[in-house]
Amino acid sequence: MLQKALSNNQITLNNKQIEAISSYLDQLNRWNKTYNLTAITDPKEQIYKHIIDSLSIRDAIIGPNACDVGTGPGLPGIPLAIALPHIHFTLVDSSQKRIIFIQQALIKLGITNVTAIQKRVEELSPPTAGFNTIMSRAFSSIQDFVEKTQHLLAENGQLLAMKGVHPAEELNQIPQDFMIVDVRKLPIIGLDAERHLVIIKKVTGGKDNCNR
Repeated sequence: MLQKALSNNQITLNNKQIEAISSYLDQLNRWNKTYNLTAITDPKEQIYKHIIDSLSIRDAIIGPNACDVGTGPGLPGIPLAIALPHIHFTLVDSSQKRIIFIQQALIKLGITNVTAIQKRVEELSPPTAGFNTIMSRAFSSIQDFVEKTQHLLAENGQLLAMKGVHPAEELNQIPQDFMIVDVRKLPIIGLDAERHLVIIKKVTGGKDNCNR
């Protein structure tokens, strides 16, 4: 089922990567029985709402350092880290049980390009040069996302806000020193729901080229 979903959405992974994602889902379901990490338990829904949804933004990720804030049980960070082994991902969540799960899953899967941190994102210190990409799948409003993560951005870094329906109202509420670079509709075959990716950058000149 996973391989078919990947193929239908033109996502190319090697056998080792596919096995790693399958193992991640196995670990998630095993831990979920005790720790309630996800409300989505149907195998088909997990593949599309967790894995394909996460991987739908893979082409937008810029490295070498990326950060997934409010990662929950590691989404979209872990699927992206498996698909993009040349990029280092920092996964941040305030929940201890979620971070413990992620840390154990990383050991089990042998994933070495991920660091999991239990902390509120506004209290997080950036790496020396900052993060090139900061992403959020279900963090909060775009305005809140920008305000709480802007101190973590590298020079010319980008914020990626994953949304459902087109967030027209939220686009006009970002801080004045940021601009919307692009709003992409993400066509996910097999998922009967809208998905959009909002790409945000810090203003370096004027806002004349802002795409709202």
